[in-house]
Amino acid sequence: MDKLEKIFDMQDDLNKRIGVVTNDLSEEEKTKWVLNYTRAMQQEMAELIDSVPWKWWAKYQKFDEQNAKVEIIDLFHFLISLAQVMGMTPEDVYQAYVKKNKVNHDRQESGYSEKDEADSRHI
Repeated sequence: MDKLEKIFDMQDDLNKRIGVVTNDLSEEEKTKWVLNYTRAMQQEMAELIDSVPWKWWAKYQKFDEQNAKVEIIDLFHFLISLAQVMGMTPEDVYQAYVKKNKVNHDRQESGYSEKDEADSRHI
């Protein structure tokens, strides 16, 4: 088992322990959990931002690198759960990442001079 598969299994176990089963969801349940996880990710992103001294007027702030790393992992927990809600496997995530990475490189090659959502429809 590769590391991403292990992470997906661990997240599934944690979700089930919390009482959340992310497979075979109705459209209503899927919508609910997509919103729940994206809202949770917004909060974790805010906590990540608070790890960085972003208040230019405040001299007391320090970059809390250790907490920033923890917040990234919290985001990853919710991101994996979100992928599971959407029915994605580790292989699905890998393949979509590879394809989207190529699109992003192609966009850079072309100067990314215009937006074209159609270039990602195959993912």
